[in-house]
Amino acid sequence: MDSQKVGSLLLRLRKEKGMTQKQIGDRLNLSDKTISKWERGLGCPDISLLRELSDLFQVDIEKILEGDLVSNAIDTGNFKRTSFYVCPVCNNIISNTGDASISCCGRRLKALTAKPADEMHQAYIEETEDEYYITFSHEMKKDHYLSFVAYVMSDRTLLVKLYPEQQASVRLPKLGGGKLQHRDNARLYYYCSRHGLWFI
Repeated sequence: MDSQKVGSLLLRLRKEKGMTQKQIGDRLNLSDKTISKWERGLGCPDISLLRELSDLFQVDIEKILEGDLVSNAIDTGNFKRTSFYVCPVCNNIISNTGDASISCCGRRLKALTAKPADEMHQAYIEETEDEYYITFSHEMKKDHYLSFVAYVMSDRTLLVKLYPEQQASVRLPKLGGGKLQHRDNARLYYYCSRHGLWFI
């Protein structure tokens, strides 16, 4: 742990919060001299204080220890670059459009890699005037089911949660003129609890 880098980061975070060294010290039951010492790189916070510092500054403990916050490139907002994550513990579904460090239940998650639909994970689309009725030839048992369906276009995403023992089907409104059959306009993703993320 580089005390100079950690100190510079703590100084930056304190200023971003608009707080004085005394206010930080009071929150942590420490003196303002201790906070000043950290910020000048003459020492580092005790490990027992890292959780409080993380909560106070809304920064991951790992980033405090590294003494660096690396900003992502500006997100242009194109939802076609959406990445999906599913927590292996609680099945929480998370999506984002830029580079991010995603974690849930104490575990760092990797973005799912979508595969083209295979024979076991086919989607069948019936089109009406204003919606798609999509059915899947997939079982919906407690240990093997489709967890979600996402209809992704460049400017929006519609995510529908599915549950075991319900029908493997969804009704989706047609959004912004995109056609599910034309991959340049829209894409349909769906997640199998056993075999991962698929798309058409």
